[in-house]
Amino acid sequence: MAKRHVGVASDFSPCSRAALRWASRNVVRSGDRLVLVHVVACYQKEQGVVHLWERTGSPLIPFNELSDPSVTKRYGISPDKETLDILAHVANLQGVEVVAKIYWGNPMKKLFEAIESMPLHCLVMGSRGLSKVKRAFLGSVSRYCVNNATCPVTVVKEQSK
Repeated sequence: MAKRHVGVASDFSPCSRAALRWASRNVVRSGDRLVLVHVVACYQKEQGVVHLWERTGSPLIPFNELSDPSVTKRYGISPDKETLDILAHVANLQGVEVVAKIYWGNPMKKLFEAIESMPLHCLVMGSRGLSKVKRAFLGSVSRYCVNNATCPVTVVKEQSK
């Protein structure tokens, strides 16, 4: 069976962790590559390696480098312990290759680019649950991806505690 590239959009928030947990239980299977896609919306071009990878995104970052402070500083990311624990579980227990891809810019555009350029077989993302008014002013990254992506997109709502 061919290796699938399963993307999970992550901003290291509770709703993106819910999407990651859901993808690890329901989508990812042994032999797949799970690509954690993170978009840094606000950045300074002088910071880290942004000037090298701003247009194409970072190279694929192996899971074992995601907790290295020099690597996270270089790419301007701050993965939380819970996200790293979920990824470790997926990588160790399910035989899945786990990598990260970092983009800089508009999350709507960059997630769409990730789907096209890797290419991803599917994308799982969290929903922040914005009200209709906020969604009208701020837009909805998940709605944009659902309506424009060339692969299946699953939107996972965070479970109420």
